[in-house]
Amino acid sequence: MAAPAVTARQAPTGRMLEDGFSSVYAFSRDPNVNLWEKTVTPVGIDGGDAIDVTTMHNDNWRTFAPRTLRTLTEGSFTAAYDPICYNEILQMINIEQAITQHLPDGSSVAFYGYLRVFEPNELSEGEHPEATVTIQPTNRDPTTGAEEAPVVTLVAGT
Repeated sequence: MAAPAVTARQAPTGRMLEDGFSSVYAFSRDPNVNLWEKTVTPVGIDGGDAIDVTTMHNDNWRTFAPRTLRTLTEGSFTAAYDPICYNEILQMINIEQAITQHLPDGSSVAFYGYLRVFEPNELSEGEHPEATVTIQPTNRDPTTGAEEAPVVTLVAGT
């Protein structure tokens, strides 16, 4: 096989996000949970560690192969909260459901997952009380157990 060919970088054809405002998460079990997002980390995509396929037949280089399966990485946000959210969180923690990440341009990523962590930050005078919320994607329909990919909905121009 021939050596890899050089590929020139081309200008992207899409439209980049220009501002991180406003981005929110919506939980299907409680779309109006009493949390007000302040900072948001969207879910990501991870291909996993490389598989070392080096053998005694290699001469100069270790060789690697990509994995087949992908991982939707956890998302999180910091939020202001109403203490009533403790009751709401108790009804959602570790319960698989559809979760939608709404991005600033109107695009969205919907996936199955669960609210894994609700952790209030330290309370102090003169500071806005906040909590950190962590969301764990599962990529499986909680009703059927079937593997389900995230659904990306783009707005016009992206």
